[in-house]
Amino acid sequence: MSGSPGPIDAAAVGAVIARVRDWAPLVHCITNTVAQNFTANVLTALGAVPSMTIHADEAGALVESADALLVNLGTLDPDRRLGIEVAVAAAQEHGKAWVLDPVKVNRVATRRAFALKLLDARPAIVRGNTAEMTALFPHLGSDGMVVAVTGARDSLSDGMRTILVDNGDPLLARMIATGCALSALIATCRAVETDSLLAATAATVAWSVAAERAAEGGPGPGTFAVRLIDEIGEIDSDIIERYARISRG
Repeated sequence: MSGSPGPIDAAAVGAVIARVRDWAPLVHCITNTVAQNFTANVLTALGAVPSMTIHADEAGALVESADALLVNLGTLDPDRRLGIEVAVAAAQEHGKAWVLDPVKVNRVATRRAFALKLLDARPAIVRGNTAEMTALFPHLGSDGMVVAVTGARDSLSDGMRTILVDNGDPLLARMIATGCALSALIATCRAVETDSLLAATAATVAWSVAAERAAEGGPGPGTFAVRLIDEIGEIDSDIIERYARISRG
């Protein structure tokens, strides 16, 4: 793993992706029901090992043995809520980095309240769209927490450094679970990279570049989804160097 923060550029991003393939980190994902299969396939294609159990009796043990944790609020039923609480407590106890995806906190008050409670447990990275992140402001971004706001242009910051990513394709917004899968990729990269901003940038660039390549030839959303998994399976340092559009904010 990296020590002190270094430059965040295409070469650094490529090195993180190569480490994921070399290390095959185990990432525990508590995520949206509609995203589970797609997310598991995306992580497996990149070389990670996903686990997806939500049951509170197992979540703690799985997080203890995992390299990172994703908490996604997309399907916040009672079982997931309890599983999330157990998983986050285990991450804190065992020093595991975890990522929060605050899905739809801008639309449901109880969900926002739960997300704010989770923020007290110090996720390494929070990723969401502009509306979701606005709903959590000003509770984001303290003590080095990375805030990743994704959309047509992705903006990622740890409060001192800001990175902008201008890759991607509009087809990402025309199919379900692309944001959920990105959050899982961010947790995957954080498992092998201690600089949370670099980890979040690496995942975002890899996903967005894969989307650009998957969209070549103008496929429909269904074909695009399959191609997206293929492209994340093929992504490497050379592809990232050719496609990545990263700048400092």
